Amino acid sequence: MTDLWLPSLKTDTPQAGFELAVKLSRMGVKLTQPSDQVRSQLRAAYEQDSAQLITASHVIAVHFQTVAAANNWWR
Repeated sequence: MTDLWLPSLKTDTPQAGFELAVKLSRMGVKLTQPSDQVRSQLRAAYEQDSAQLITASHVIAVHFQTVAAANNWWR
């Protein structure tokens, strides 16, 4: 991956930080499985599985913790 898509973890607001956490999660999946076709096929399985959706939410929450720490929101 040669494009710079993450210049900083700093965001102006917590909402923007959450959106960045979602993007981090999505980019992780995209880098792990680069095939759009395969990701599309897999989506059909997890979009109906509550356990997998909860796991996806957990991954986003972990990324949000990272962004929050980078922005010093825990003071």
